[in-house]
Amino acid sequence: MADLFLKQAEIYRKSRPSYPRKLFDFIASKTASHDVVWDVATGSGQAATSLASIYESVIGTDTSKNQLEYAPKLPNVRYECTSPNISMSELEEKIGTESSVDLVTVAQALHWFDHDIFYNRVKWVLKKPNGVIAAWCYTLPKVDDEFDSVVRKFYADSKPYTALVVGLVDDKYSNIKFPFDPVDGCVDTGPFEFEIKQVMSLGELFTYIRSWSSYQTAKDKGVELLSDRVMEEFRNAWKEDENGERIVTFPVYLRIGKVGDAVIQTSPVMQPLLGLDR
Repeated sequence: MADLFLKQAEIYRKSRPSYPRKLFDFIASKTASHDVVWDVATGSGQAATSLASIYESVIGTDTSKNQLEYAPKLPNVRYECTSPNISMSELEEKIGTESSVDLVTVAQALHWFDHDIFYNRVKWVLKKPNGVIAAWCYTLPKVDDEFDSVVRKFYADSKPYTALVVGLVDDKYSNIKFPFDPVDGCVDTGPFEFEIKQVMSLGELFTYIRSWSSYQTAKDKGVELLSDRVMEEFRNAWKEDENGERIVTFPVYLRIGKVGDAVIQTSPVMQPLLGLDR
């Protein structure tokens, strides 16, 4: 699946919305220490950049060197390209020793993982008992009722090219496996809702859509999802010219928990940790 994004790393970096500060402040308020973060499937560093302003050290990993080339270079962020199936020895070499990480984050990618194996690695590397894992997704962009209706129709038409696991995003991560304890002050692990609000032109929104994995899959099959007819439907609902800007809202859904006194069952490899998206 990583190949879907190798072809469009620069588009991904330019088009993806920035996560809200409130999201990171909430996560930080639930983290006992602010020393080390492992940002899994960091892509081009959207989350790592914000985490770097709060935590002493951020380790951003991805299986795509191409994606990492577009990540911002910051003094307290270290990017590592990991092998598709990361071993315990590679985890220890590139991330840290057992119980050495304060926070593990996964932005818009948890649905792609083999959860049992990934969570085993998370429980091994997080500090016990208060190390935190935070994973979030965001769903379809919203502007107004008319435009949102066009987006939903377009999304439905893209379904034949959409991986089944993206259904976990459609469900706002409410049904994703998440075997962790509630953090202090919370009665469950979420999902907790936040919002991204971003001023965008329609042209920028088209670029965002072109970064979807379903768009790339359809394109590889010779199908142009953003046909002239579809783009005209978007333009009519936008009520501005293509360069006219409007406020676009992306709902964000966060699952957050702490490791507790986890029992670790080590295994030699884990499934790919990919910087992927819908």
